[in-house]
Amino acid sequence: MAVDESFWSGRRVLVTGHTGFKGAWLTLWLGEMGAEVTGFADGVPTTPSLFELAGLREMLPTVWGDVRDYDAVLGAIRESSPEVIIHMAAQPFVRRSFSQPRETYETNVMGTVNVLEAVRLTPGVSVVINVTSDKCYENLEHGRPFREQDAKGGHDPYSNSKGCAELVADAYRCSFFSSDQSPTQLASGRAGNVIGGGDWGEDRLIPDIMRGALVGEAVKIRNPDSVRPWQHVLNPLSGYLKLVEMLWHQPGTSLGWNFGPDAEDALTVGEIAERIGDLWPGDLSFEIDPGPHPHEATLLRLDSSKAHTELGWAPTWNLEQGLEATVAWYAALRDGRDVAEVSVEQIRAFGDGS
Repeated sequence: MAVDESFWSGRRVLVTGHTGFKGAWLTLWLGEMGAEVTGFADGVPTTPSLFELAGLREMLPTVWGDVRDYDAVLGAIRESSPEVIIHMAAQPFVRRSFSQPRETYETNVMGTVNVLEAVRLTPGVSVVINVTSDKCYENLEHGRPFREQDAKGGHDPYSNSKGCAELVADAYRCSFFSSDQSPTQLASGRAGNVIGGGDWGEDRLIPDIMRGALVGEAVKIRNPDSVRPWQHVLNPLSGYLKLVEMLWHQPGTSLGWNFGPDAEDALTVGEIAERIGDLWPGDLSFEIDPGPHPHEATLLRLDSSKAHTELGWAPTWNLEQGLEATVAWYAALRDGRDVAEVSVEQIRAFGDGS
């Protein structure tokens, strides 16, 4: 089932973290559907960025502020009067969480508290989606995909902070937003490793490969045997949007939702690098980075059967289509094309299922 564009037309939406990779794609999509979008962020996290390259700074109002600052969050919500909030603001990097654990917890945990507390005290917010990560689950390396009811936790500050953010959302939902008659519906969306054009995040496979491809340098590959649930960024974003629609029309929908790719799209880092090398229209070389590296789980997969059954959601693009779109985006950037136009073309193609 496709996202209902008519639902979003004219809808007032606040996106926290809209300057990030996923937030910028979401903002572009909402804008295409006619939503009245306001962004909240403390800055642009990378240079370059999809946010800047696509001209989003000029396209929509932004309230500049830090999600760790409760007064700033409360002011942004009261100023923009959103009907829907999609909370994406986060410290999103595992490796950075080892060097900046306090910032990671302050942003990912207290930032979530600040958003939900501000919502509690502000009338008019109908739906909140708290976006976390597949890493929110306590990973005991049991070899099966994570289900929504699995224990939350994590062995590194990033993963642990996402587990904490899930517990915060659960507590607020049970304490303040639990009734079917509650004016605010709250749910969490969890996705794994997303790919797509315009990602310049640190220590991420696709951005690392594309940076090397654009300047003609060999790309260092970490953990080539690690398996990740790869999917194009538009797949989970479509899940978040459909979840909002369900919460709007069917109050009381349960808290946590996984949005992961099909099982055959959970490939190793090495396999992904090899396929991108085949798709890139130019020379691309790789070498193994021996480390040392902080611990990362060797296997992360999500069981998304709940979203399939109850939400009618499924990935629109398989991994091959996602890789093709991603490589095409960076090739277009290299060739001097308007990447805002390219991004919108890909959103439209995704919406058409092509």
